[in-house]
Amino acid sequence: MVFLFKSIKFNIFKLIPLILLFFISLNGNSVIDFNLFSINLHYILIYYWVLRLPQAIGYGFIFLSGVITDVIFGLPIGVTALALLTIAAVASYVRVVTVRISLMADWISFIPAMLIANFIYFIALYFSNYSIDYLYLFTNSIFTFIFYPVLWGLFTIIFNLIKT
Repeated sequence: MVFLFKSIKFNIFKLIPLILLFFISLNGNSVIDFNLFSINLHYILIYYWVLRLPQAIGYGFIFLSGVITDVIFGLPIGVTALALLTIAAVASYVRVVTVRISLMADWISFIPAMLIANFIYFIALYFSNYSIDYLYLFTNSIFTFIFYPVLWGLFTIIFNLIKT
């Protein structure tokens, strides 16, 4: 009975990242807008979970989440999916070359992931003749980077629940 309970608990906690990914996509809240700043939750969620537990969120689910976000926000299909897959690719590379897991190493390696993903996002929207708010994209990137440690701590608690 105890083994069955632990098995069920483990499987439910293991689905939390995937449920969060699609909740963010379907709800249209991939970017949390406050009055002065915004945070891109998609980037942080995908980067952390591909870095720590790549089995929790598959690349197909990441692509599907990006397409759903594009449909909800009215963007050209595949733009967000391409940016999210870029974040996942950088995170998988960092996972291979990382020796020790630490917040500082993850936080610093999140910078090139965001820069490359935002560059691809910008280029895809530019060639689609979609209007781009450069200041919004810049401030979104800055505050996403600033809030990464907060969500890193929250996701680490969830990760520890999955491991036990």
